Amino acid sequence: MMPFGLKIAIINRAFRKRLDEKAAALGLTSVQLRVLGSISRLEEAGETEIHQNDLERLEHITHPAMTKHLQRLESKGFVRCVPSDQDRRYKKISCTDQSRGMHRMILEQDAAVFSELCRNLTPAQQETFVQLADLILQNADML
Repeated sequence: MMPFGLKIAIINRAFRKRLDEKAAALGLTSVQLRVLGSISRLEEAGETEIHQNDLERLEHITHPAMTKHLQRLESKGFVRCVPSDQDRRYKKISCTDQSRGMHRMILEQDAAVFSELCRNLTPAQQETFVQLADLILQNADML
């Protein structure tokens, strides 16, 4: 019998591989696309200032790694980093016209990959899987 952790790792690799393929079409990695999606989602939710440390917490990425992702996204024209109006020690991160609303496209791609991986499951089984994954994530956040 295959250990549960290995199953999760294989599912993660398969999911990430498909998302990487979709992200590559935009000249991005899946992590860069995910970061961009978070910025886009926060902006649409009405956040007026998004800082790097906000994204680090959301994405569970270290400060140096997030710095590199943001530099690459800025050099590709997807984000703008300017001094914060509220605190000059921070940079305000925002989407450019090229990436505004990107989170909607990401949600569509995520749903498409999920459908591919769950093609042998009924809609009820897919819903149960999502609910169970949500419960496991709640437990993981408590660790």
